[in-house]
Parts: sequence; structure tokens; C-alpha cells
Amino acid sequence: MTTVGKKRPVVSEKSARLLEQGQYVFYVPTNLNKIEVRKQIEKEFNVNVTSVNLLNVKGKERVRGRFRGATQDRKKVIVSLKAGQEISEIKALF
Repeated sequence: MTTVGKKRPVVSEKSARLLEQGQYVFYVPTNLNKIEVRKQIEKEFNVNVTSVNLLNVKGKERVRGRFRGATQDRKKVIVSLKAGQEISEIKALF
């Protein structure tokens, strides 16, 4: 899977539907904010970002026998691009 810096594209049915609307979905480090994500995407892919939506995804509890743990919390970001622009590296994954 292609990773861009510390950003990782989300490959799912919902992200495939959003891709048709010119929106791309990534997992990013939890310490980034909208402005930093916008700058990194614009610099890395040479596109114009129109909006950035952030979602905090809480980790799930996992149990294996008598051991308990949890998956890490993640931050999901939905990036909208200017009309007519696309990220071909991400489209190739679908």
C-alpha cells in the first residue's frame, strides 16, 4: 500500500464512493490539525484542497484469552479537491 509521509489512504467502499465526488480519505497522525493536513496534501500531490474534514476514530477493545488490550486511536481525514483535479496514485488503488 502506498504511504505518503505518515498519511495512509483508506481503501473501503465508502472511500470509493467519495472518490467519485472528488474526495479522498486518509489516516493521519492524531496530532495533526486541518491546516497542517491541507498544506501536506497540497505540497505532496500538487493539487488545490477546497476543504478538510477530520474524524477521530476511537480504538476498539480486544480480548485474547485472558489478555485485554485495545487498538490505537486514529484520525481519519476527508479531503475535497478543486473540481477537475485528482490524485492518480490514490485512484490506482481502486
